[in-house]
Amino acid sequence: MEVKRVFDLLPYYKENYPDQQVALAGKVNGSWRKYSIDEYIECANWLSGAFIELGVQPQDKIAVICGNRPEWNILDMAITQIGAVMVPIYPTISEDDYRVILNNCEAHICLLEGIAVMNKIEAIMPDTPTLKSIYTFVDRGKYPFFANLVELGREHPHAEEVERRKNAVDEMSCATIIYTSGTTGVPKGVMLSHHNLMNQFKNFCQTPSPWSKTAYSFLPVCHAYERALIYMYHYLGMSIYYAESIATIADNMKEIHPTMMCAVPRILEKFYDKIYSSGKNMKGLSRVIFYWAMNLTERYSIENRSKLYDLKLKFADKMVYSKIREKLGAENFDIIVSGAASITKKISGFFSAIKMPVFEGYGLTETSPVISVSARGKYGREVGAVGRPLPGVEVKIDDSGEIICRGHNVMMGYYKQPELTAEVIDKDGWFHTGDLGHFDENGLLFITGRKKNLFKTSLGKYINPDVIEGKFVNSGFIENIVVLGEGQKFAAALIRPDFAFLAGWCRKHSIKYTSDAEMICNEEVMKRFNKEVKRLNESLGEVEKIKKFELIADEWSIANGIMTPTLKVKRKAVMEKYCDLIDKMFK
Repeated sequence: MEVKRVFDLLPYYKENYPDQQVALAGKVNGSWRKYSIDEYIECANWLSGAFIELGVQPQDKIAVICGNRPEWNILDMAITQIGAVMVPIYPTISEDDYRVILNNCEAHICLLEGIAVMNKIEAIMPDTPTLKSIYTFVDRGKYPFFANLVELGREHPHAEEVERRKNAVDEMSCATIIYTSGTTGVPKGVMLSHHNLMNQFKNFCQTPSPWSKTAYSFLPVCHAYERALIYMYHYLGMSIYYAESIATIADNMKEIHPTMMCAVPRILEKFYDKIYSSGKNMKGLSRVIFYWAMNLTERYSIENRSKLYDLKLKFADKMVYSKIREKLGAENFDIIVSGAASITKKISGFFSAIKMPVFEGYGLTETSPVISVSARGKYGREVGAVGRPLPGVEVKIDDSGEIICRGHNVMMGYYKQPELTAEVIDKDGWFHTGDLGHFDENGLLFITGRKKNLFKTSLGKYINPDVIEGKFVNSGFIENIVVLGEGQKFAAALIRPDFAFLAGWCRKHSIKYTSDAEMICNEEVMKRFNKEVKRLNESLGEVEKIKKFELIADEWSIANGIMTPTLKVKRKAVMEKYCDLIDKMFK
């Protein structure tokens, strides 16, 4: 059968992969709760019946606020197959953002996870008149919950009406509204059709190997990036296992032994740091071989490796890399798909060298989200490149250096914001990404920064802070950095150290580590950071060099609004929070 709409994936899965025993799995009270494809379909149909019983009409909006769990997928199918619109919302945003989103989409029903989210939604209920019903995922003793919805559908399946509505859903109709993470201001509702979503994975489903059948998911499934991969996993008949939390990623991996997963660079960096640090407990020759093998990965190249290097790699794999994979539960591993931010050559090279190759992709929520992705074969991928454009997606670089695209992936528009839609989609259908980039001689796309992040010094020189930041985060001392200097004589930076790395450096140099706040004022630490900044400046042009910097001890996280759910720094939030410190640097 042909898959044209989101819910077409279920009968397609059942028809093509009848022997796959686990379609979805999530941890419940310490044990894996597994859903077969038959149970998945049955539960989705019951939920569809329940929504019809509750009066949900085609194109009505149903908000779902939760982390990664099988119920999310079941709701996605149940909502879309009756022609309603799924509105996934992050469980980590503020009351103000919930108020904006729920009022903009006019959600009638909201399913939510966790007491903290429940308290936030309750607080804004007086300001969200269209929201009539709240459901929790587990019994909180206050609202009806997920099992109640399933039971309602079991009692009132409305089977004929569900089938009628499924047949009436047009692939060009809106399937979901995904709200942008708000790095630049108020979240905007991106309308994506069934056609947008279903044409994505059809154009990159050849990326995994045919034998890859166990997918591991820990990035927010409400983000367009992870969601696109989830649909691909369905299409390829994979089992999808959801991590309990970010904190349990490594532990869960050891339990399920995945063959592929999706990640953002920051997660991979944390994996690398933990692996690298593990060598410190080794002694003698084992320690020497371990760090020799780790250093070998820094010279890894996808193409044009020498025979001598490959021999060294083979030895390193036998002695070190195979043991790393075993500890990670990744003995039989295919690929990691990395996106949402640029990945450093060091991290990409490391995972590729240890046979957990990184395939990079690029896109935005507004492009469903994939524009380009790495591919197998000669010159199909390169460190720092985000692959070639998907089939059916036109990509070009305009005169200003901005990447623009058009094709089946471009959104329907921003919900109820036609004027904002017109700002990013021109009359010829080209979507203006706001990103700067170029193609190499092999047709691979490289991203060089955000157009709006460019700034001009008082001397009239343009600076691309993304390029500078990309170089600086290669340092083990630096976790995050924001480069500034609009209208100033020079470039400066706010740097948040990698405090775990710094603590190790302090131990090695017999410096007593007290607290993060105290250590950034320590004279020896400041000397070391001055030396590190000077070293990193050597690879930059004179106008790009960081002349002044301040170290930041505060945590930068999703919870305090500094990071997006995909762990990108919100530049505007940083500038607002540290405005006095920034002024001080430029005095």
